[in-house]
Amino acid sequence: MSLQLGDTAPDFTIDSTAGSTNFYEYAGNSWVVFFSHPKDFTPVCTTELGAFARRKGEFDARNTKLIGLSVDSVADHHGWAKDIQDVGGTALNYPLLADQDRKVAGLYGMIHPKADSTATVRSIFFIDPNKKVRTVLTYPASAGRNIDEVLRILDSLQLTDGRKLTTPVDWKAGEDVIIAPSVSDEEAKAIYPNGWKTLKSYLRLVPPPAA
Repeated sequence: MSLQLGDTAPDFTIDSTAGSTNFYEYAGNSWVVFFSHPKDFTPVCTTELGAFARRKGEFDARNTKLIGLSVDSVADHHGWAKDIQDVGGTALNYPLLADQDRKVAGLYGMIHPKADSTATVRSIFFIDPNKKVRTVLTYPASAGRNIDEVLRILDSLQLTDGRKLTTPVDWKAGEDVIIAPSVSDEEAKAIYPNGWKTLKSYLRLVPPPAA
């Protein structure tokens, strides 16, 4: 069964390119972006893993750890890492789990039988410091992920976390955000003394709060 938003991300201990890895220990008090791949030495995944490695500093700046998964062995992963570095220009710099028995894939609902009866689909789980699943993206084998979109979703989750705010279509960090409809105008006046821009009675825009 696939995880749903708000579920607690399952813990596990498994071999990886960084040695035996316990998920909760690795995550610590950080956010986590956890992504699966169907097989080593596949073209789309090679480009993706390289892109995540190249842009790891952007995730570090957001208190976010990266962790990947593929269903082949650690030895295969280390061999694949050479290709990832050749193609992406950066060495693999986060754990890549070796889920040969599909144990973790089963815990996270990464196998979709109608797409492939054995291989994991290409999913991304955004997990907060409380180990709650906050967003899940699932891609077919043919479509590469968009790292900018992963960062954009992460920025939205972190900005609105614990605040009565949402982000509009195509929102990017630094742009105006939406006051949640659950906040009355009277409440909003106390929170936003400088006012807001009203597009509709239920659509009120304010500058993003300071971090």
